Amino acid sequence: MMPFTLLHDLPRQLRHPAVRDLAWALLSPPMLSAPPCPQRHPLAGSLWAQQPQRLEQWLRALDDDDRPLREWLAQLGSRRLGHYYERLWQFALAHAPGIELLAANLAIRDAGRTLGELDVVLRDRDGVHHLELAIKLYLGPESGGLDPYTWLGPGCHDRLGIKLAHLAGHQLPMSKGPHSREVLATLEIEQVQAHVWLGGYLFYPWPGHAEAPAGANPQHLRGRWVRRRDWDMAEGERWQPLQRHAWLAPARVEAGECWALEQFAAWLHVLERQAPAQLLVRLEQEADGAWQEVERVFLVADGWPFSAEA
Repeated sequence: MMPFTLLHDLPRQLRHPAVRDLAWALLSPPMLSAPPCPQRHPLAGSLWAQQPQRLEQWLRALDDDDRPLREWLAQLGSRRLGHYYERLWQFALAHAPGIELLAANLAIRDAGRTLGELDVVLRDRDGVHHLELAIKLYLGPESGGLDPYTWLGPGCHDRLGIKLAHLAGHQLPMSKGPHSREVLATLEIEQVQAHVWLGGYLFYPWPGHAEAPAGANPQHLRGRWVRRRDWDMAEGERWQPLQRHAWLAPARVEAGECWALEQFAAWLHVLERQAPAQLLVRLEQEADGAWQEVERVFLVADGWPFSAEA
């Protein structure tokens, strides 16, 4: 499932934020090892999967000169995290040896009405694949947790169970439908295999205890979530918030940009008690002077979840 385990620490070794995010997207483990629909690493059929050192060389060269990636991302009109994640994958798939990227965000319509999109259609040594790519962050309940429907997005409008049902019941089957077959035929595609790749983080209550959701990958990325009334930090710890666009790869903060303890305290003091969930990272300084993320926590209001809609 995960062909690049030996490169797990590479994103932390890169300097440019977008390159770190790209490396994180390609190298981080999936959230689930047993989702309710077929899962396949998008690069499984590439030469990179057979020779991971070539992928490492490509990413390090991009970190030396990130202009091609920056120019590609500059064309993205949306600021949504999911669209950014897809755009990173499109860049990698367009450069991956052994992969032919046939289409991205392929609209499927019926008499002018949009039914949906196929995130990626590619050809590799194993055939033609329709891939649905998703990046998600979910917060677990204070007890239980096996049921994916009990895992909420930070804004309380999304649930892991709902996302999985939508993937299995709508998004993946779409490429098999008659309208999709018509569109794929224009690309000279007759047979297509549908797969999902779900990346992201699961956040566990602090205090409290939640079990991992059913089907979770034992190596999934994790953090904690805490209500404002329970927030506490050890003496000398360095914390600061992350903007939404920086939620993917572990944060790297240059020496002059790391918040002082007083700056974080002032930010926390003026943060509204009912503010939306804030993603905080704890940083530790490396030998080169830069600060690296060692932990991430969602700080939520005391009344969270506000409206856990089904």
